[in-house]
Amino acid sequence: MDSGWDSPLLDDSAGRVTRPYTASGGRTRSAAALDLLSLVTATGVRPRVPLGPEHTSALRLCAGAAAVTVAEVAGQLRLPAGVVKVLLSDLMEHGALEARAPRFPACGGPLAADDRSLLLAVLDGLRNRL
Repeated sequence: MDSGWDSPLLDDSAGRVTRPYTASGGRTRSAAALDLLSLVTATGVRPRVPLGPEHTSALRLCAGAAAVTVAEVAGQLRLPAGVVKVLLSDLMEHGALEARAPRFPACGGPLAADDRSLLLAVLDGLRNRL
């Protein structure tokens, strides 16, 4: 069964072959204030310095959709959210990504169009994973 895990840090048979924090250079705090539901979008700007394979994978995920949540990127990369926040923050510093805070409907009110699309995107992501 091919799960598509093969990458420099993942192997189908062995699983993760390095510790997740190595992807962030051992850093545990991101420079940008991101939460799990922050929406991240690619700007089209390419970083001028070479970044790691996880940065490239995260940027590719963000470029492939209108906006993705930090949680979705973490799930797709199979990395802890804290590590992904550092990676995304690095990409934001290089101008390759933009992030915006999630918007929630007023208490008891109907879902706004943007909120509904976010929920549908999360649902689609979960369906793709299962």
